[in-house]
Amino acid sequence: MLSQSPTNLNKITKETTDKEILRLAMIAELDAVSLYEQLSANTTNKKIKKVLIDIAKEEKTHVGEFQALLLELDKEQEKELDKGKKEVKELTEK
Repeated sequence: MLSQSPTNLNKITKETTDKEILRLAMIAELDAVSLYEQLSANTTNKKIKKVLIDIAKEEKTHVGEFQALLLELDKEQEKELDKGKKEVKELTEK
């Protein structure tokens, strides 16, 4: 993603704006996690590696914060996440 929004927030309804803002924020944080983990994997400098891994963990916390807010606003999302967890459990326990 790297600072480019895949959604034009001006073209969505007022009802969905906050949910889309949270989803975009989650995308940005996940993109940052991926970037920092890739950079960490490619450096041999132990200090840089340690800081990058620490920052990636912080970004994962941010994902959780945005997700918690999204689940408050979007009950269908909450329901579908639970459904997905159940499906994975069923598929992997066979």
